[in-house]
Amino acid sequence: MFNKILIANRGEIAVRVIRACREMGIRTVAVYSEADREALHTQLADEAVCIGKAASKDSYLNMERILSAAVASKAEAIHPGFGFLSENSRFVEMCEKCQVAFIGPGAQLIARMGNKSEAKNTMREAGVPVIPGTMEPVYTVEDAAQAAVEIGYPIMIKASSGGGGKGMRVAYNEEEFRSHFVTAQQESIHAFGDDTMYLERFVECPRHVEVQIMADKYGHVVHLGERDCSIQRRHQKMIEESPCTALSDELREKMGATAVRAAKAVGYENAGTIEFLLDKSGEFYFMEMNTRIQVEHPVSEFVSGVDLIKEQIRVAAGEPLSVEQKDIVLRGHAIECRINAEDPDNHFLPCPGTISRLHLPGGNGVRMDTAVYTGYQIPPNYDSMIVKIIVHDRDRKSAVKKMISTLGEVVVEGVKTNIDFQYELLNNPDFQSGDITTNFIPEHYPDL
Repeated sequence: MFNKILIANRGEIAVRVIRACREMGIRTVAVYSEADREALHTQLADEAVCIGKAASKDSYLNMERILSAAVASKAEAIHPGFGFLSENSRFVEMCEKCQVAFIGPGAQLIARMGNKSEAKNTMREAGVPVIPGTMEPVYTVEDAAQAAVEIGYPIMIKASSGGGGKGMRVAYNEEEFRSHFVTAQQESIHAFGDDTMYLERFVECPRHVEVQIMADKYGHVVHLGERDCSIQRRHQKMIEESPCTALSDELREKMGATAVRAAKAVGYENAGTIEFLLDKSGEFYFMEMNTRIQVEHPVSEFVSGVDLIKEQIRVAAGEPLSVEQKDIVLRGHAIECRINAEDPDNHFLPCPGTISRLHLPGGNGVRMDTAVYTGYQIPPNYDSMIVKIIVHDRDRKSAVKKMISTLGEVVVEGVKTNIDFQYELLNNPDFQSGDITTNFIPEHYPDL
């Protein structure tokens, strides 16, 4: 087992990893930018190293400085969390050269699954159902328009290196397609430095269902059930829950087995997520694979009883999985709400500032993953998420009631948040009945 781990991240996920390491008796090294000098993760870690200015490119995306901090502090491994360098194959290669273990899959696999068109082809070869689309990347609007006619409208335009809704557009006809393709490609070039695009048939009003998998170095793969992540705004998840109430036991078993087959097909190691689109007829299609821990992993931890961060660390250290598939029994229902410092009344603009008063409730089946505290100054340089609220109860109806009660107690003063909007979503009759798709927010709140 590792003696010391460097956490190449910030915010609540850095705090989450530090706490897991502490419970395992592993020392930790936090890295921080100048804007995060007073951040909670710097105070909880055994050591803290400043790696640069506030801008991500000068700090949390600066591979050389992070690795220098790891080598200087004699950390044996790096946990990347999510975002930043968590799916950067070049960074993983650099870790290998510096003989620092990367807590995640290998560089080649990250590169292979990070290219969405290649990932789809790989899954297709493994017998995993895939949405009809281009087999090869497209680069020009002329080639793309011709491919769109062959696939059939509506068409989803996607950046191969995209994520979080960037480089993504839907076109319902050729005229829309041409303008949307150019816009999406330019967005991809700006955000990812990549003009590689691909196309797929747009599945209207699906559910976004993802399966959490965990694999060790010895070919063992298990899944920990699925998460329904359909409540999204502009492709950004807002509410996640497990299990998905739209799945029958038979469909759940089939989807889980498919996710395990997909992971085995690529020789996967560590934590990962296979994301599917589920249509109204009950057919599901591979969308993408995330080669890291997800923001919403706590709902899977609640229903499965498996600590995914600890399991990640054990697997990276060469230990076999601590559980077999027969050991994993999903119990109850879990829901997560992402609380962001943003203004829903002003186009959800981020609202950095100082938290003047904070109250986060607790209780049976209530979990708060956060790195903020009273007096904490939210910097304008990073993601606006400040708290993840996760609840667990015996069934979905009880979990929804618990989340409504919990949100009603939360107090965050000094900055605007989306708490009231989350409260409204949970009280929506259609949400409470489970009648949800990825189009839920646009349909119910068209003014947004």
